[in-house]
Amino acid sequence: MSLDAIRSWVKEDMERVNALILSRLAADIPLIDSLSQHIVASGGKRIRPMVLLLTAKALNYRGDAQILLAAIIEFIHTATLLHDDVVDDSALRRGQSTANSIWGNEASVLVGDFLFSRAFQLMAEVNSLKVMSILATASNTIAKGEVLQLLNCHDTATDENRYFEVISAKTAKLFSAATQLAAVISEQDLKMENEMIAFGHHLGLAFQLVDDALDYQGDADTLGKNVGDDLAEGKPTLPLIYTLRVGNPEEQALIRAAIENGGSTYLNDIQQALIRNQAIEYTHRRAEEEVQAAIRALQNLPTSPYKDALLALANFTLSRSN
Repeated sequence: MSLDAIRSWVKEDMERVNALILSRLAADIPLIDSLSQHIVASGGKRIRPMVLLLTAKALNYRGDAQILLAAIIEFIHTATLLHDDVVDDSALRRGQSTANSIWGNEASVLVGDFLFSRAFQLMAEVNSLKVMSILATASNTIAKGEVLQLLNCHDTATDENRYFEVISAKTAKLFSAATQLAAVISEQDLKMENEMIAFGHHLGLAFQLVDDALDYQGDADTLGKNVGDDLAEGKPTLPLIYTLRVGNPEEQALIRAAIENGGSTYLNDIQQALIRNQAIEYTHRRAEEEVQAAIRALQNLPTSPYKDALLALANFTLSRSN
């Protein structure tokens, strides 16, 4: 099932979410309007809000709170993207120039703060302490994950445990918050709530693992970002960590130098080392393990087209090219 086919099951809800996002972006400061519209309307897949909407439908939720919550999830995600691009000094995202490359780092950071604060304004409208706790915890965890990733940059001692700690916090946490929120508003018991948390967590891990493999594959037009961005930033992601463990001494020395120095000087040699050691295949195997764990978490979910769409989304994660 294609992503468009998956999205079609919540097409009307997604349109309502997009309309709400655009209406709540409005501000009386032109810079906020311009920069916010640029990042939010730049063609993102809206995976996280879609997961929330599909999960709510699969749990037979009949209200309207999912629209507001999906918008909040996207605001939080978008704010983190603005901050990430500043930290990473990125010039390209989703095939377009990043906000910081157009308006500068200061504007990007401050508008990111605006989006975070807007998300918390929307949280108050939900009028649920549990919902606010889930979202506040997720926001804090994401921030901690970003700090951990920063500490790992240029550090060749980063192992798989540290890597998974980072991606659990900075990526998987917002996925699991989205699926947990769907369970909470549909008043599921604790067992089902925990199963939905597990689904989101494992789906988020798989999503990031595939992202990190794609960073060494394809081209900028397909990816929507520059190939080798992680390497340029000195990020020890799983393909590098694995090759550093199993490669020969020459390859290990090459990867250590690449992580320590950053930049794209070593990109071609690194890609060849990853191919020789089947590091991309290893990363995809780990992603497939996470997808299978996500699928198992859905086993008690009642059969429905929405459950089928969630299962299809999990499998789509493995085959995507951007």
